Amino acid sequence: MSLLRVEHVSRSFRGLKAVDDVSFTVEEGSIQGIIGPNGAGKTTLFNLVAGAIRPDTGTVHLDDRDITGLAPHRVSRAGMSRTFQLMRPFGSVSVLENVAVAAMAAGTSRHDADRVAADVVERVGISRWRDVQSSSLPTAGLKRLELARALAGRPRVLLLDEVLAGLVPSERAPVMELLEALREEDGVTLVFVEHIMTAVMRLSDSVLVLDQGRVLTSGSPEEVTSDPRVIEAYLGEEPTDAAS
Repeated sequence: MSLLRVEHVSRSFRGLKAVDDVSFTVEEGSIQGIIGPNGAGKTTLFNLVAGAIRPDTGTVHLDDRDITGLAPHRVSRAGMSRTFQLMRPFGSVSVLENVAVAAMAAGTSRHDADRVAADVVERVGISRWRDVQSSSLPTAGLKRLELARALAGRPRVLLLDEVLAGLVPSERAPVMELLEALREEDGVTLVFVEHIMTAVMRLSDSVLVLDQGRVLTSGSPEEVTSDPRVIEAYLGEEPTDAAS
């Protein structure tokens, strides 16, 4: 069953099409990878799906609900949250308070927000930093905090924008294990933009390849990475593990 449907979505900025007639579906309980060279339109596509910007054309459906152009907080309350590549937590407050604020923004009552936040902080493995100011966290901790803030809304679909970027290999492995657990144990459907191909190959059920704002191809990780067009447009320019 398709939980997320993106149909013929386009968006231009000053005459330049950043996203051009993109369509894809994501099955409930699956992990959808999105790859492409820098400037391919990946983050813009996330912004369109998550409500940060409105598409010029096309529609976005979450389950059977048309969420096209809804404000991000309404998209979150409909059941879809996202992380951001540039992490911007409230640096002067604790990790727990950051996650509690995110829970309230997603519709959790003030009364329940701390309990929800505590559960999420434990789930993503940052309990040791629970009462620490977020500004003092290392990169790996900030990445997990960003994930915790997105999970505070208890989403059915989670959009992940380069959640592994900036992590060394030893830090990536536990994050990938966590993402697998979120799918297997928590039933969260994942859509993730990533440059690290080892993660794409390991995690993805299906991969969508963008190039110059358009869909170049889609398919299984094995099909996509053996496609000559993908090798020419993307893999030929990128090492198989971009941060190794």
